[in-house]
Amino acid sequence: MKSKVAVIPCREYEQEAVAEAIERGIALLGGWDSFLKRSEKILLKPNLLNRADPDRAVTTHPEVFEAVIKDLKEKGFHRLAYGDSPGHPGSAEKTAELCGLKEVADQHEIPFADFSHSQSVEFVRGRISRKFEISQGVLDSDGIVNICKMKTHQLERITGGVKNMFGCVYGINKGASHAKYPDAESFAQMLIDLNLLLKARIHIMDGIVAMEGNGPASGTPVKMNVILISEDPVALDATFCRLVDLDPSTIPTVYYGAIFGLGRWKEGEIEILGVDQLKDYCNPHFDVMREKGDRGKWVYFNKLKVLARKPVILKNKCIRCGACVTACPLEEKALLFPVGVEGQTSGTKEVPVYDYKKCIRCFCCQEMCPEQAIIVKRKFI
Repeated sequence: MKSKVAVIPCREYEQEAVAEAIERGIALLGGWDSFLKRSEKILLKPNLLNRADPDRAVTTHPEVFEAVIKDLKEKGFHRLAYGDSPGHPGSAEKTAELCGLKEVADQHEIPFADFSHSQSVEFVRGRISRKFEISQGVLDSDGIVNICKMKTHQLERITGGVKNMFGCVYGINKGASHAKYPDAESFAQMLIDLNLLLKARIHIMDGIVAMEGNGPASGTPVKMNVILISEDPVALDATFCRLVDLDPSTIPTVYYGAIFGLGRWKEGEIEILGVDQLKDYCNPHFDVMREKGDRGKWVYFNKLKVLARKPVILKNKCIRCGACVTACPLEEKALLFPVGVEGQTSGTKEVPVYDYKKCIRCFCCQEMCPEQAIIVKRKFI
């Protein structure tokens, strides 16, 4: 059987148009009853990466979030909660408030799930990771609706359905995962194991306005005018790739997703619903890392840090807040303020300094920078 991906055109974050797009896409895939039972506790899992205005395309847009809630409730699904575990310290619910999702949830009486506690969960079938620290709110649910965002990502090239499930891992353990799985290949394999463990019922990608360039938090919003929906997160992400003229096999989460049995990515294995020609919605100029090459050689070069990409701080944009230092997952930090400089409240002109010999190129610093002051550059020799 082919994996089905609904590609629904939607040009604006206008509630009626978004609601119609969500309802149509779910109907094309067989309706909510094909994925969920009305008696089940359903967790809505948006992307709440950090505290950002919806117009920046960092997080799931509130209009998409509300359209999913309305359609579920209209179809008789009332045992709903929502939540995510953002990468920065602080209240996840406060992040939801600043991203515009809490207001929507409160209007519909949808509670924020427990993402303040966690349990260790064994996964004996894991290929690379056999234990995860999962947020309690995820474990309390019977099923997950994954509402992700169409964005670029400096480690995995893109972030979509597969990567968004990483928010189910409890807060501080996310940094530890980057330290344990320090390159794109191993990190992607861990994400596939996580997806196989949690098995979200349906994946909805907000691509009305996507993020290109220096994603997943510091890139540029760009209109893609689509919402993607699928049971198969690999097929969903592969379709995202084809919409931006990117070879899906170059995406580690897609490549290993097929090998591990999470889903399908090849064109002949995916049935596109909702549009006649996918190419009519393609943006070949989408700014994303496109370089190709032998997978083994690129892994080798990156591990040697020869030709490796590296984070660089833009001094004129850095506000010396120290968020990048906090985000570094290593016990011996790969970047620190110069000796004698406290940062944050010091008013210093100094910016944090990288020790690239320690840096594992996980780009957590770039991802968590609130001022878009960290870019990623390629080292040429």
